[in-house]
Amino acid sequence: MSLALAAAPAMAEGAKEKCYGVAKAGQNDCANLAGTHSCAGQSKVDNDKGEWKYVAEGTCKQMGGLTKAEAKAEMKS
Repeated sequence: MSLALAAAPAMAEGAKEKCYGVAKAGQNDCANLAGTHSCAGQSKVDNDKGEWKYVAEGTCKQMGGLTKAEAKAEMKS
């Protein structure tokens, strides 16, 4: 049992990346690209391209997410 508890924090501390467009309403990790809020948990709609969430590095594209540059470009169009 102690082995399982010791391994859990190691997995949780893996490399993370910001992934835009995948956060559910109220589950974003911080400020949005539009600058309309600066805190976590303030997104109003699911999958807003301007909202981001930390995900395991290398998984953002698999989730249908965007990089910051891609999200900015999509918001301009």
